Amino acid sequence: MKAAVVTVSDRSFKREREDLAGPRLVELLRDADWSVALPLVVPDETLAIIEALIRLADEEKLNLILTTGGTGAAPRDVTPEATRMILERPFPGIAEALRAESAKHSKYGVLSRGVAGSRKQALIINLPGNPKAIDQLWPVLQPIVGHTCRLLAFADDPHA
Repeated sequence: MKAAVVTVSDRSFKREREDLAGPRLVELLRDADWSVALPLVVPDETLAIIEALIRLADEEKLNLILTTGGTGAAPRDVTPEATRMILERPFPGIAEALRAESAKHSKYGVLSRGVAGSRKQALIINLPGNPKAIDQLWPVLQPIVGHTCRLLAFADDPHA
């Protein structure tokens, strides 16, 4: 199974701030035996996010795409809107489970607006841009992403 991590951050894209959440996600994925493409960093711009997600799902045919950043309440936090535009099928239960877990750790966890769903064979999930939140949410995701991605990979196979 192949995965990618997309960091959405103006400051990391401009190299004004080191991206810590993206590399942490890559590390967690590799520890769980995922093959991980080189991480991408894109600005908080709808078109840049859409282009990255479509390329990874449609052209590179990845199984799992995790975004980090751009899920909060700030005006430039547009990751959920961009993701929603390209999803073929939403998986609201994943986003709800992540918000519920976030709320256990921070009163601001309910402000996360991340979404999850599929496009082609790819499961796409929005995560916060904080590496501490990544560590808190990975135990929720880790047991379900492999199973979900296997189901999506065999969606067109009537014998699966």
